[in-house]
Amino acid sequence: MHMTTADTTDTTDTSRTADTAQTARAPHSPDGAHSAVARIALVGDRSPHVKSHTRIPVLLDALGSRDGLVLDAYWIPTGDAAAEAAAGTLARFDAVWVLPGSPYASEAGALAAIGVAREEGIPFLGTCGGFQHTLLEYARSVCGLSGVAHAENDPGAPDLLIAPLACSLVGHEGLVRAEPGSLAEAALGAERSTERYHCSYGPAPRHLPALTAHGLRLSGHDEDGQVRVVELPGHPFFLATLFQPELRGDGSRPHPIVRALAVAAVRHAAARAAGVTGRAAATPAAAPATGPAASPSAG
Repeated sequence: MHMTTADTTDTTDTSRTADTAQTARAPHSPDGAHSAVARIALVGDRSPHVKSHTRIPVLLDALGSRDGLVLDAYWIPTGDAAAEAAAGTLARFDAVWVLPGSPYASEAGALAAIGVAREEGIPFLGTCGGFQHTLLEYARSVCGLSGVAHAENDPGAPDLLIAPLACSLVGHEGLVRAEPGSLAEAALGAERSTERYHCSYGPAPRHLPALTAHGLRLSGHDEDGQVRVVELPGHPFFLATLFQPELRGDGSRPHPIVRALAVAAVRHAAARAAGVTGRAAATPAAAPATGPAASPSAG
């Protein structure tokens, strides 16, 4: 069952479903401070055949029960996301997570969701296809590379930013090293982590200098030096990974990056409740997350 967000005001909850929306109880942040329930937009074309999608309810339950991080979750199909972005609906969320499952029904919808999170200072995570489209949105909207394309969506395009990988990463597990002092390192709680993939596309190296020249940080690499994590310095929380943190273990102990997103979302919700909005609603992460799910565990 899909959720939409035709109305996310406090007077309606028609877009919530029992399997993904947490009980509306007041959570506590990791430092014990009372905080507001955070609303998260799950952007993707939900399918029972995509393992990361089936993990979401388990992860949300675990975040609430283990860490007191309660996320009120709404699924937004990519076909609806552009309209929701234009209507201002997405800007009222406390986090946006663009999930795996590409090719998306609407490339434009996925890009619109990423753009709202980037521009409005909303905590953001993109995983697998979400990582690929994060690079695409940034290249087109910030770097002025309007002609770059994603090979999965437009295989005949003359200028591919996201191209087929020389070796598919479907079912692959490998080491990722986070750059010292990065949000990636802070979220992981470690410099090195073993991660799981399920993808066949990645960034074309020749376009990476343009992305970094315009402010995007390539903050995680595999053992061969290929970029696997990117982030946006100065943003409260903006992270994208080619690997899928949803696939860690059985979901009962959320991956540290998933937990870090939840912490940022709860912080954003508390700031919003206090009347602070936009980029001032949260400060960029500066230290590793703490708590039972902070350190990478064996997957």
